[in-house]
Formats: sequence, structure tokens, C-alpha cells
Amino acid sequence: MMMHTLLQTDLRFGVIYSDTATGTADVGCVGEVVKHERLVDDRFFLICKGQERFRVTKIVRTKPYLVAEVVWLEDRPSGDGDEDLEALANDVETYMKDVIRLSNRLNGKPEKEAQDLKRNLFPTPFSFFVGSTFEGAPREQQALLELEDTAMRLKREKETLRNTLNYLTAASAVKDVFPSS
Repeated sequence: MMMHTLLQTDLRFGVIYSDTATGTADVGCVGEVVKHERLVDDRFFLICKGQERFRVTKIVRTKPYLVAEVVWLEDRPSGDGDEDLEALANDVETYMKDVIRLSNRLNGKPEKEAQDLKRNLFPTPFSFFVGSTFEGAPREQQALLELEDTAMRLKREKETLRNTLNYLTAASAVKDVFPSS
């Protein structure tokens, strides 16, 4: 039902995190359908792109799908006006490249140099891209989505990537000492 409504409108819908441990989050993201294909069993294959963030202010209804009133969220200026966001984004990119390189090595893939991960993005959109790569960690992704300060988001991502790099470095050292047969 939701898909039929969606296909008759602007192809945008809200995505919000929910699990049994923490419930439904207050902050979500607009998803825009960029490609869709109807399957024979009336399901759909979708390719979506994340757009702006929102905070739920009021649940309008829950059936047949959740509908809410929202306010749009934008990052506010960092509390520390001296923060060099570009330098912080460069640090995060460096950690990402190192994580990718070591991950490839541990998985037996070629250790080719990761290209320009920032892709000329400004620090704020880059910080959202980085968060989107933290697959398998939905609570961390949600925490990053809820941060309304680019510097804070980049710092958290840098710390997460640094910890991941430390883990991968240790795993790589163990693999070097005890190679599998």
C-alpha cells in the first residue's frame, strides 16, 4: 500500500530506525526512490538515496504505515569556532583509506590504494557518507545521524575508524605470525 502511494507522489518517504531494545528513534532521514522495479509477486526492488534529516514531532497514524509530522534538521555551527572541518574530514578520509587497505589485505584482496573518498564533498555531506559506510552497526549510524554538529560527527567517526584500524592492525599481525594453511 505504501509503495503504491509513494509511486503516485514525489517518490520520497521517511526512514526511521527502530528495534526491540531501543524502540523507534526520533530522528530519521528522507529516502528518495531513484530507481524501482515491480517484482512479479507485487513486491518492489528499490534503489534509494538518503536526503535531509528530520525529527518526529507528532505521530499522526501508525496503520497501515507510520505517518508523522516532522521538523527538518540542519547542522548547527560547531561550538568550537576554531575547528578546522576540512582538516578533520581529511583525517577521517585517511583513516578510512587505511581501514579499507587493511580489510582488503585480511580478506585476500589486492591492497590497491583507495582513491579520493571525499569526492570533492564538503565536510558535512562527507560526514554523512562516512556514517553510511558503517554497515552492520545501525545504532552507531543512528547516533551519527542524530548529531547536529559536523565537527562532533567527524570526531566520532574518526574515533570509530581509529578503533577499527587498531583492531585490523592486530588481526593482521596475528595473521602474519600464524598464517593459515
